[in-house]
Amino acid sequence: MAKIAFILLCHKDPEAVIQQARQLTAVGDCIAIHFDARAPQEAYDLIRSALADNPNVTFATRRIRCGWGEWSLVQATLYAVEAAVEAFPRATHFYMVSGDCLAIKSASYAHDFLDRRDCDYIESFDFFESDWIRTGFKAERLIYRHWFNERTQKRRFYWSFWTQRRFGLTREVPSDLQVMIGSQWWCLRRRTIEAILDFTRARHDVMRFFRTTWIPDETFFQTLVRHLIPSREIETRTLTFLMFTDYGMPVTFYNDHYDLLLGQDALFARKISAEAKDLKARLGELYASDRRDFKISNEGRNLFTFLTGRGRIGRRFAPRFWEAESTLGRERELLIVACKKWHVAKRLLGSIKHHTNIPAIEYLFNEDSTEMPDLGGIQATLGKRTRHRRALMRMLFDYYGSDRLIICLDTANIDLLQDFCSDRSTTRLLEIECNMTDAYLIGHARRVGLAGEETSPEGLGQLLPALRADILFESDRIREAEFPNHLRLRENATPAENAPALATFLQVPDDTARALAETPYLFVD
Repeated sequence: MAKIAFILLCHKDPEAVIQQARQLTAVGDCIAIHFDARAPQEAYDLIRSALADNPNVTFATRRIRCGWGEWSLVQATLYAVEAAVEAFPRATHFYMVSGDCLAIKSASYAHDFLDRRDCDYIESFDFFESDWIRTGFKAERLIYRHWFNERTQKRRFYWSFWTQRRFGLTREVPSDLQVMIGSQWWCLRRRTIEAILDFTRARHDVMRFFRTTWIPDETFFQTLVRHLIPSREIETRTLTFLMFTDYGMPVTFYNDHYDLLLGQDALFARKISAEAKDLKARLGELYASDRRDFKISNEGRNLFTFLTGRGRIGRRFAPRFWEAESTLGRERELLIVACKKWHVAKRLLGSIKHHTNIPAIEYLFNEDSTEMPDLGGIQATLGKRTRHRRALMRMLFDYYGSDRLIICLDTANIDLLQDFCSDRSTTRLLEIECNMTDAYLIGHARRVGLAGEETSPEGLGQLLPALRADILFESDRIREAEFPNHLRLRENATPAENAPALATFLQVPDDTARALAETPYLFVD
């Protein structure tokens, strides 16, 4: 069975470190601790004395001062790894954690998980080809030497960088290495760790190189594992669940995130708030339990993106130059059916096609799979359709040889509605207002990845109000825009009440509109 040696890097809150070490070792696992030398000696002494009688705890062979982005973080890790390898000869896996990490599964589950596959878990993407680095320095991390801390010695850091850049003082990456990048939170097998330690003793050139790279904790282990271990024995993922905000800061978890954390496909989570006492206690009890029946929904990242994205919906400040003077055509009519329940709009479109000869296309700006004619590639992807929306619509009018065309849009597409309704052509908008039951919202959340089949009822209970409010917000934005020729079809209205809106929208006789309003099962989910 797997036996984990945790590699803990920490720098504060000695009481929490003691509690964390006791929780992780209570079921037979072990831990090697590096406590930052920047922290007070009294704090370190407190940790050592409190854990002195625990045979499953050891300490890094040397204590050093660590700084963000520096080699010192990697060196501290190596000191702790060396101590763990020496102290725990029966450890099969070495798991990197911080003082803000806690288990979100039981030890039994974690051991079974690691036993199922003989591999290393570490993010390791090609440094130059991947988009793991979104902004800031990229190649500059490697080809220039970085001796100073960017946060504490900013002037020296950038003086050194610009001096090297001005005089072309670059260096080559060691020729036999493919530099990789990824999260520093890894879980590696014993033979992998031993191979890395042997490599560090043999390859002084590589060690010199990484000592002056910037943020080496994201590249050192990631590169060496790929260099030393066959790809088939590496799973490119971290077993620690973590998320980042739009500003690049880690998301913090609190007491009410317990159910969400348990549903993620990970063994640990980072980072747990120091104030989340109840969450820490519950997760500590969980790790010591024998529970194995975890239901993995894995919706955490999608849910966070959805909830934090409300109110941040931006708009283009001006149309692109090739669209500024374009128009769909003064004599043309674009008819837009806006509905959150796509199946309702599609049923109505099917009925319209049956009763009229107006060309109609379903959610062409929302679904890749929407059936589209070949228009030379402009229709190939949702990105292209949206970027070249007016050009696409003109080509569709031409393709069908008609001056009238119906399309469907999601009510969230306010930017498209504003664009089309501001055109010189005649645009009419039919908004379909549907009842949003809890059952439908749950299904919608699962379809868009905000929830999984195993999401707990408590998690769904927290999500549904946000979803319902979001849908109402979309409808309110459409009303507030005061689009001309805006009509509504309501699920709660009778066919007789809905028929006039359809007659005006399609410019069809009353009997045709009545037949459309009586479309069988129109609003059925």
